[in-house]
Amino acid sequence: MLLTLYTRILYCGGFQPPFLTLGYRRMTVIDQLTQRQQQVYEFIHDKIVNRGYGPTVREIGERFNISSPNGVMCHLKALEKKGLIHRSPNKSRAIELTQEAIDAERGLPLVGCVAAGATQLAFEQSERVDFGDFFDRPDLFVLTVSGESMIEAQIADGDFVVVRRQATAEPGAMVVARTDEGEATLKYWHPEKHRIRLQPANSSMDPIYVKQAEVIGVVVGVVRSL
Repeated sequence: MLLTLYTRILYCGGFQPPFLTLGYRRMTVIDQLTQRQQQVYEFIHDKIVNRGYGPTVREIGERFNISSPNGVMCHLKALEKKGLIHRSPNKSRAIELTQEAIDAERGLPLVGCVAAGATQLAFEQSERVDFGDFFDRPDLFVLTVSGESMIEAQIADGDFVVVRRQATAEPGAMVVARTDEGEATLKYWHPEKHRIRLQPANSSMDPIYVKQAEVIGVVVGVVRSL
């Protein structure tokens, strides 16, 4: 079921595009695959998108160390039964993505709630948020903001932040960072001598100082429901 809300997209640079429609989608058939089915499907998807045609049974077997063609066929039949691929008989490379598979991948993964404070990220969550074609990249994901430590950056409690997954960030970038204690937080990234300063955008709050922290991603946009 697709629920639509009117939203305003707010870029970190201050630019405010017009209103868009936000689609919030529940679990799809892709989210219900087994781990191996997911891996095989992603391999097929990658070959079709980046090479222009699907892999052969032999290529799939070599990629996943499946010695028997029948073992590969079991996975293909499962994916076909779930409506994600279509295979033409008597053609070794004739694996195509179905429209259902294409539709199921619309939107960005909503991976959890990030505190403008600290929280645990739950990357196993299956919900997705659909911003249409506005943020159409595979390296993006969405987090819900909890707290008010970034309020002076126009990011409020309940907003969505769109994050580009990457392991490094420029000083002063707004990032989702994870400390050694496993806590994730939305802050400005300031590496300093012998420590890292995670700076809130709230003059009433003190920065967080840590010796080590991991950049999970850089914020590229904010979505607010009106």
